[in-house]
Amino acid sequence: MNPSVWPVTETFVAEIGDLDLSQPLSEADWQVVEEAFETYAILIIPDQRISQQQHIDFALRFGPMDNSILVNISDAKPRVRTDIADVSNLDGNDQIRAEDDRQRLYRLGNRLWHTDRSFKEVPAKASLLYMREIPPVGGHTEFADMRAAYDALPDALQRKIDNLVAVHAIAYSREKMGFEMTAEEIETLLPVPQAMVRRHAYSGRTSIYVASHAGEIVGMSDADGPALLAELIAHATQRQFVHTHRWRANDLVIWDNRCTMHRGLTFDDQRWRRDAQRATVMDVAPTCEQEGIEAAAE
Repeated sequence: MNPSVWPVTETFVAEIGDLDLSQPLSEADWQVVEEAFETYAILIIPDQRISQQQHIDFALRFGPMDNSILVNISDAKPRVRTDIADVSNLDGNDQIRAEDDRQRLYRLGNRLWHTDRSFKEVPAKASLLYMREIPPVGGHTEFADMRAAYDALPDALQRKIDNLVAVHAIAYSREKMGFEMTAEEIETLLPVPQAMVRRHAYSGRTSIYVASHAGEIVGMSDADGPALLAELIAHATQRQFVHTHRWRANDLVIWDNRCTMHRGLTFDDQRWRRDAQRATVMDVAPTCEQEGIEAAAE
């Protein structure tokens, strides 16, 4: 039986049924998934029982993999393989992290609106988050449709941002949450420029490309740049553009980082376990090259 695609929203989120990722994926089945991904941006594949290797094997169908950001954090002790990002609240001994644990404090930044890996020269294309264990309450994920958000901007604001470039760094988002990165960590993840408007090659739709990782806009003042970034994030995260996913154990959710933002919602992370593991697929080139914009961080 071929995979079946069931829209959750008209153009943003869909579920895929009749797909078992623990088994080899045929080319015909992959074409269904690929077309749905390019069309909807958020895909929910429920009730999967996959190993870390099967998780990676499926992710590689979308493109080349990126290692976990934790390889750049000096005191990280991996709980899973380094090409999977561990976004759980569990430590290297599979126990709930203490309230003052540095990795827990670092991960609090995931509660800000962001798009994965925008702080890298070649940012993320797709993220595939597999939920092995969930808390009974809380811990949802919200997704913002940056295509619909762009369409709803006033014409004058569309024209204003069309050729602007923002500077992204992981340190910007972590500072907003009070997390202090070391000089060595900052040096390995220096700021990068990213075009603030992207055009999707498959659909032709245009989207806003901003995130909490963005801290300034090239050519704008230290006051005006962050203010515009905040305005765009506030606009894009209005309820009409946002879908909230309530996780079930063994859900695999895939999203297109090129045209979405997301954030994790809170839960009692000192009481409940949440085992979430993400494979991250990189894009094919730096965003500024794709958009034909020559820019450099000042």
